[in-house]
Amino acid sequence: MISGEPLVEVIRGDRPESVHRIAACACDARGNVVLEIGDVETPVFLRSAAKPFIAAAVIAAGARERFGLDEREIAIMSASHSGQLFHLNAVRSLLRKIGMTESALHCGAQLPYNEQAAHAMLRRGEAPTALHNNCSGKHAGILALCRLLDADPATYLDPKHPAEVAILSFCARLSDDDPKTWPLGVDGCGIPAYATSLRRAALAFARLASFEGIAEKDAAALRIVRDAMLARPEYVAGTGEFDSELMRASAGTIASKGGAEGVHGAAVIPKGLGYVSKVIDGAARARAPFSIAALRRLGALDDEQTAKLAHFAKPVVYNRAGRAVGEIRVAAAAFE
Repeated sequence: MISGEPLVEVIRGDRPESVHRIAACACDARGNVVLEIGDVETPVFLRSAAKPFIAAAVIAAGARERFGLDEREIAIMSASHSGQLFHLNAVRSLLRKIGMTESALHCGAQLPYNEQAAHAMLRRGEAPTALHNNCSGKHAGILALCRLLDADPATYLDPKHPAEVAILSFCARLSDDDPKTWPLGVDGCGIPAYATSLRRAALAFARLASFEGIAEKDAAALRIVRDAMLARPEYVAGTGEFDSELMRASAGTIASKGGAEGVHGAAVIPKGLGYVSKVIDGAARARAPFSIAALRRLGALDDEQTAKLAHFAKPVVYNRAGRAVGEIRVAAAAFE
């Protein structure tokens, strides 16, 4: 099991109540490590943090040109969206362009993450569908890849499916991995989930930041995906969500993508750095506070940008009556 340092505290009153251990790594596109915390060599599942790379594999195969995809449709392929109407419309548009319907999505039904969208559905007596799944954009992108490869769209979840083989090969190239040696699991949405070390994952994000050390075709695909994410950050997560707000606050200098079980990745564009962290116990509540502190330590966020993210950096703990009774914060000794 990957190990980490006890660096994020949950405070109640004036006392720590819980502590989350963190492992993190940052490096440049040549693999030079500039930040190392905890175990950065044991493979971890990147989960949805890998979505920009999955989207880029689809783009590298020619999806933008073949189907006339726009920025919102490319951004939604890299998204863990919150089920807002504009997210659903982007997925519908993508499916329409590839000549497929919602019935082709095998990601499973999910109530929207966005509370307003979820409550509106419940008031109308509507049941969620696969379209509302936060991964529906990624799945629509994989179906586009099936079209490009003339591969059976009914079996696209199989790790041996040509679309999945192409995706895993692309992702492996970014992190200098061999996909044949990767531990594979099944993601929450059903696709193969690969595990790699935080060091190698940081290398992939450094290449998303710099486009260095990879083939020209792969770099061009990464640029298209990154540009779409930065131009349409609201499509990557949603209103008030961390990834969207981090990209907005950084004024396009950080491409951000979180994943389940406390994973977070970021491409620090001006410095050409990749950053990846893992909350060891999988608690999402510790992800944003630590990532903000780490990105600030790396010089990726200035005072003004950090101030815009204050509610993510130190989330308030409330009781049932709505009274503030504590906070979640990074330990003072985190970067000493």
